[in-house]
Amino acid sequence: MLGDSLSASFGTALDQGWVSLLKARIAEQGLPHHVVNASISGETTAGGRSRLPALLKEHAPAVVIIELGANDGLRGFPPKRIAAALKALTREAQAAGARVLLAGVRLPPNYGSAYAEQFQQVFADVAEVTGAALVPRLLAGVAEHRGLMQGDGLHPTAAAQPQLLDNVWPELLPLLEATAQAAGGP
Repeated sequence: MLGDSLSASFGTALDQGWVSLLKARIAEQGLPHHVVNASISGETTAGGRSRLPALLKEHAPAVVIIELGANDGLRGFPPKRIAAALKALTREAQAAGARVLLAGVRLPPNYGSAYAEQFQQVFADVAEVTGAALVPRLLAGVAEHRGLMQGDGLHPTAAAQPQLLDNVWPELLPLLEATAQAAGGP
């Protein structure tokens, strides 16, 4: 898991975050995967690119979830720059033998509809050109409900974390099953 504060459980206990819940669900499903959460609050795509090679070498993952780009968007980086970085991250993980799932996010409305739409499209475009699986909106069903968001309006509460996992699971499960079968598992 290579992500930012949304996956690093910002503002909630680490064991309540959706990535910790993912660990439990994988165990419940009897899948052989081990989850490494390499998410850092405030991480950008550039930061992820600098850390990914060592993470791939150390962990040799079968699946990599990339949940980055939100902090790039919040800083107003050009969508083409964000797309290029996400493509590079995805291709590097794929070159290391991992299947990739991209987790997209939406920006708050104060960034303007034109920029927000271009930003949102980046995730679909990168998934299409790289063949990565895609969760278009990690915060679907959460960001729209003030009670599920922390006071900053950007980070989900502990109560919202199961929904984040449910948003990711339908796209992630086929990748986990395929890699488990390839490794001779169930």
